[in-house]
Amino acid sequence: MKKIEEIKELAKWCLNCKAKPCSKTGCPMNTEIPEFIEKIKADEYEAAYKILMDNNIFSYVCSLVCPQEEQCEGSCIRGIKQTPTKIGELEKFIHEWAQENKIEYQLSQMPKSGKKVAIIGSGPAGIECAIELLKNGYDVTIFEKDEMPGGILWYGIPDFRLPKEIVETIIQRLKTMGATIKTGMELGKDIFLSSLKQEYDAVFLAIGAMTSMMYSLHDTKLENVYASDVFLKAYNEKQFLKNLGKVVVIGGGNVAMDAARTAIRMGAKEVQILYRRDETHMPARKIELEEAIEDGVKFIPLTRVISANVEKEKIVSVNCIKTEIIEGKAVDIANTEFRVEANTVVFAIGLKPEKSLLEKEGIQLNDWGMIEIDENGMTNLENVFAGGDATESKSTVCRALAAGKRAAKGIMEKV
Repeated sequence: MKKIEEIKELAKWCLNCKAKPCSKTGCPMNTEIPEFIEKIKADEYEAAYKILMDNNIFSYVCSLVCPQEEQCEGSCIRGIKQTPTKIGELEKFIHEWAQENKIEYQLSQMPKSGKKVAIIGSGPAGIECAIELLKNGYDVTIFEKDEMPGGILWYGIPDFRLPKEIVETIIQRLKTMGATIKTGMELGKDIFLSSLKQEYDAVFLAIGAMTSMMYSLHDTKLENVYASDVFLKAYNEKQFLKNLGKVVVIGGGNVAMDAARTAIRMGAKEVQILYRRDETHMPARKIELEEAIEDGVKFIPLTRVISANVEKEKIVSVNCIKTEIIEGKAVDIANTEFRVEANTVVFAIGLKPEKSLLEKEGIQLNDWGMIEIDENGMTNLENVFAGGDATESKSTVCRALAAGKRAAKGIMEKV
């Protein structure tokens, strides 16, 4: 934890401007950023903690994993001509201070309304929706397909970025508030919208984007080719994958950085990230790339992986071609093919919703294969709402939280 003197200096940088773009346009959860920073300036740390938690019980999580440079800090007025206020560091400090000083936050709840809501999926969107509904007297049952609740927070983001005890605290708070959590319950297999709609007043779909985007590297099925979600889940479940050898991660987002750093921790001999664009055009946060490189990961930009070379049914290398950026697109450069030694390949080029499952359940999708929702988060089905990765292609934890909060508001207005 940073020293209080350092934090006070960081807090002074905030202008407490009237426009508050950091809160109003930068933060998907509309956190009262200048307000909590003013409390830091006044040495009122518990009051700052209350401001953060009143708005968002995932505030600590957001301070650790949010792309602040794109969201709150990216909207800071001081950042136009100078460096922006270090909002993420200030938020993180407040939570560390509260933890160190054993400050307990109490959520108040309204009397029971008699209304029941089913939530499918226990990632950020699902939990946030549940919290808002529980606060307002609704009964909530969460259905989760995996063994542990938490979604991407538990199975996707590795513990070196987000300690599991922080997630456990949120799950425990959810249970304390009265949520019923049923694990091992998968949509389309164990539960169906048609039956849930009969039993519950509303349903919120927070299933995330469950299908990994991959492409064929060889005309035979290969071992040691993984989707990023499967790879990260194995690490988070402490089921370390063996004999990784030399690992190639295809992709340039934060998930690619996580997968590469995870491979190092699972004993890979060498890890390289091959990305078809350059660093300027990559979606990963700069700090995530820097930390990956510090861990020993090699980053090779402007490189597209074409196929794999196989000996005795095992990958020995991948065929690549150099690219250049023309009008924002990665274009192959003729006669620049080369090989990179590899024994394991991890695809981290994105996830998409499971189209056939959703269509079978009667959910309407848009042209991009995402769940179509209105401004309140409602789908084409009456009283069935959705939010998170299944509804937007470039969601973040904070955007998923905002979607959960918006859907809860929509549910409360409707039922």
